[in-house]
Amino acid sequence: MSELTTIARPYAKAAFELAVEKGTIESWNDMLFFAGEVASNEQASAILAGLPTATAQAELFINICAEQLNEQGQNLVKVMAENGRLIALPEVAQLFAAFKAEYDKEIDVDVISATPLAASQQESLVATLEKRFARKVKLNCSEDAAVVGGLIIKAGDTVIDGSVRGKLNRLATTLQS
Repeated sequence: MSELTTIARPYAKAAFELAVEKGTIESWNDMLFFAGEVASNEQASAILAGLPTATAQAELFINICAEQLNEQGQNLVKVMAENGRLIALPEVAQLFAAFKAEYDKEIDVDVISATPLAASQQESLVATLEKRFARKVKLNCSEDAAVVGGLIIKAGDTVIDGSVRGKLNRLATTLQS
């Protein structure tokens, strides 16, 4: 997957810079998400791979996406097809979304708890995390009974394990050493 990331990064960066310049970040995000879904579809990939030329691949891909792609989106597809990189479109979409989140100063935070969090708890947690990360926080809550109590918070590379299960595991490790 890292190879696809390396391939996709320049395309995503160029698309993002153009989107910022034109003020069309949201439409580019939607466009790339749709194109990424088409590119990751097994049937579409098989048909595209069977076409003899990059021009034919680009034309078919653009026809499949129809009105979902504007002129600049169509140009991106043509360039990627010419370079044999259509397979990297899902990764381009993910990188573009990451650039957008960074630009918007947003972060997705996964919260795992033993029981569902009340709305007031979620609001308090969002306020605290926004201060900590200095970003707008989008909370994704889930439940896992194995947590026992407390919370596990995952934000990018940061993991805060305040769960009872995590504390018990750390205590066991300390006692064994």
